[in-house]
Amino acid sequence: MKSLVPSLLFAAIAASFSVQAATPANTLVIAQSLDDASSFDPAQGFELTTIQAFNSLYQRLIQSDPNNPVDLKPTLATSWQAGSDNRSLTFTLDPKAVFASGNPLVADDVIFSLSRVVKLNLEPSFILTQLGWDAKNVDSFLTKIDDHHVKISWTANVSPNFVLSLLSAPVSSIIDAKLVQANQQNNDLGHQWLSNHSAGSGPYKIRTYVPHDVLVLDANASSPEGAPKLKTLLFKNVPDPAARRLLVEQGDADIARNLGADQLAGLDGKPGVKPLAIPYASLYFLQFNAKASPALGNPAFWEAARYLFDYQRIAKDLMKNQFEVHQSFLPTGYLGAISDTPYHYDPVKAKAILDKAGLKDVSFTLVVTNQPPYLDIAQALQASFAQAGVKVALEPGLSSQISERVRAHNYDATVSSWGPDYFDPNTNASAFAYNPEDGSKTLAWRANWSVPELNKLTLAATAENDPAKRVADYRQLQLAVQKSSPFVIGLQARSLIAIRDNVKGYVQGINPDMVFYSKVTKQ
Repeated sequence: MKSLVPSLLFAAIAASFSVQAATPANTLVIAQSLDDASSFDPAQGFELTTIQAFNSLYQRLIQSDPNNPVDLKPTLATSWQAGSDNRSLTFTLDPKAVFASGNPLVADDVIFSLSRVVKLNLEPSFILTQLGWDAKNVDSFLTKIDDHHVKISWTANVSPNFVLSLLSAPVSSIIDAKLVQANQQNNDLGHQWLSNHSAGSGPYKIRTYVPHDVLVLDANASSPEGAPKLKTLLFKNVPDPAARRLLVEQGDADIARNLGADQLAGLDGKPGVKPLAIPYASLYFLQFNAKASPALGNPAFWEAARYLFDYQRIAKDLMKNQFEVHQSFLPTGYLGAISDTPYHYDPVKAKAILDKAGLKDVSFTLVVTNQPPYLDIAQALQASFAQAGVKVALEPGLSSQISERVRAHNYDATVSSWGPDYFDPNTNASAFAYNPEDGSKTLAWRANWSVPELNKLTLAATAENDPAKRVADYRQLQLAVQKSSPFVIGLQARSLIAIRDNVKGYVQGINPDMVFYSKVTKQ
């Protein structure tokens, strides 16, 4: 019966289009690809579609202010207190908070929500297991004081401020334990049921989900956040970005997400629609395998490469402002991010650096995903490196094939991208600067590069509770990686969307999950 709902809904919407030439006044229609979605369980969902839905469906104890993400705001918790040993946090829960089911929020919900993430041990669970938690011990670190107070403890050498960042991640969403336990199957902690249902306190709840077709959310008037302005959110699966652009241009969708540069450029000057390029915490970079050859592991070559990346041309001309130039591993908007851009395209200077180091006739193979923008960037790099006499052979392949080669250290260089897993500078520092050579598969490990001093500083930064000192640590790490490493970070992406000009109140932050629909109105 459920599968009939979308078709009936679309029929009603289609009828209203013919009369109104617009989407219904109480429904926001979003055209995007839903093909990446695996599960709407916060313990599993880690794709763009699912994490962008979680702010509509769930709340956390604390969450980032979308207008200033570094600032964590009380959400389901009204306050918190760190323990004297800096190895625990005690939260006071909002006594008025209720879930969409009507069940009140209690400490048992917090304990169940966090412990099941660790016990299910799905992809996002690593965010919480950083605290020293595992399936056997996690229950001992989560203590109910009373219905409205819960104590969260850990053994890892990390600060309370770092733990707060982890607890603001989507995987830390608080779910309705009573409702989920009533729907569990074979002791799966409700995992199967939550793949296409919701059990949260967010401003919306799932009405129906048909994979690769449609997601429909209904308003949750009882949300502690307050009732949303619109009654229904309808996400329609439209895999082709050109088709998404056409739908929003014609008024058959209110928002078109994840457009390409060409689609966005084509909307300039079109009546009734606004193209938006929103800063996004995704970095694009050139990565060398430091052990692939003596030249590729030579710091002089890394320095020369920084002057052979044609930053401005790629960002503004080739990619049509889909990117902005950015040369450090923390995206703009993150705690401690630096905006320095000390490098520019200068093949003469690059050649002089190579000559001084005795690096003659350097060549390497650049393995790259055969999709835009990766292949476009790689082709531009092939041309720009040639200006200094460096020969670059391109070897395109499927994304999965390239990933396997890089993880197997079977490559010279690659063009890649990196997006954060949670909103804290450690998410990128532990990727670019940290390689303890203990089996951790970080980006630095993939590049066959390890600096003990940077490993120590990365760990020290997570243990530091003084925000100013943390900023200083991350600045030092960024400058070190920026100056001399096998990473040439060049670009920060922008999220390209189009929105009808009668849609007001839409908010999108820098992190992939920071998408907010609850204040949207249609005028």
